[in-house]
Amino acid sequence: MKGKVHKFGDDVNTDEIIPARYLNTSDPAELAAHCMEDADPEFVKKLKPGDIIVGGRNFGCGSSREHAPVAIKTAGISCVIARSFARIFFRNAINIGLAIIVCPEAVDDAETGDEIAVSLDEGVVANLTRKKTYAVPPFPEEMRRIIDAGGLMAFVRQSTASKG
Repeated sequence: MKGKVHKFGDDVNTDEIIPARYLNTSDPAELAAHCMEDADPEFVKKLKPGDIIVGGRNFGCGSSREHAPVAIKTAGISCVIARSFARIFFRNAINIGLAIIVCPEAVDDAETGDEIAVSLDEGVVANLTRKKTYAVPPFPEEMRRIIDAGGLMAFVRQSTASKG
């Protein structure tokens, strides 16, 4: 994964990720069109496929709705790097195939516009702009397979199909 950084602060909640006024739909494209709208009204216009969100502590706090990671992933974000994640957001992100990484050092050094590359297999986050590399625990194989499959349901479908 490789992309430009869009940096946010601490306690970014699910209402900032996808405002409640848009929860009358479960259409991923409609949710993506309003991703981060209350935190940065121009966010979606600035995105390029593969870009990366960098957040502070407790990213994804608030409600347990899956709409938040769906909006992020469908908007084209390849991964989210933060100091920490709300537990339910962490689980929902993995379930829908959105890679999320805890790396406080990368968060401290990154600025909006930096280019970051991530290897889940090797456990490396590299800020290409600042020429800094950070070690993170590699994703466990099962989690990588879920991410690669596009989420838990796709992973289960692939696994059961291969077993006949």
